[in-house]
Amino acid sequence: MQQKKIPVRHCLGCNEGKPKRELVRVVRSPQGEISLDSRGKMPGRGAYICPKVECLTKARKAKRLERALDREIPPEIYAQLEEQIAALPSGEREE
Repeated sequence: MQQKKIPVRHCLGCNEGKPKRELVRVVRSPQGEISLDSRGKMPGRGAYICPKVECLTKARKAKRLERALDREIPPEIYAQLEEQIAALPSGEREE
């Protein structure tokens, strides 16, 4: 019996390769809105980050999210993302 391949993505904060299910997807929708995609299925350009505020801070400082989403991100959006990540259960994603 073949084992199912587990997709691996890199966190923009710590640059660690982890299984896709352990990371949270930040998505830029076709309309240009930026939000967290807890299910990983929203349409648009996505980037992955650990569900830790520290990783979001590192990605923000190096402007990795802005480069990955190909758009400048205002401070209000970063504040919303930080609140949403802090509200997630530690180490888990909502299904």
